[in-house]
Amino acid sequence: MIFGLPVWVFFCIVFIFVSGYMAIRAMRAEHHLEQEFIEREGQVYLKRMEEEKELRGKRKAMMSE
Repeated sequence: MIFGLPVWVFFCIVFIFVSGYMAIRAMRAEHHLEQEFIEREGQVYLKRMEEEKELRGKRKAMMSE
């Protein structure tokens, strides 16, 4: 007996804390991956917007000539 508890109860308590730690760690990793994905998609969106702006500028310049 450890701390007046049967060994299996002690192990259950330890496993609860370990699984909680692992769940938090997994949530942080998933959040990090989501942030990277959002950043990548944002860069793609900004690139498309810049290309569209350039295209409109070229069209406007051709129209005025």
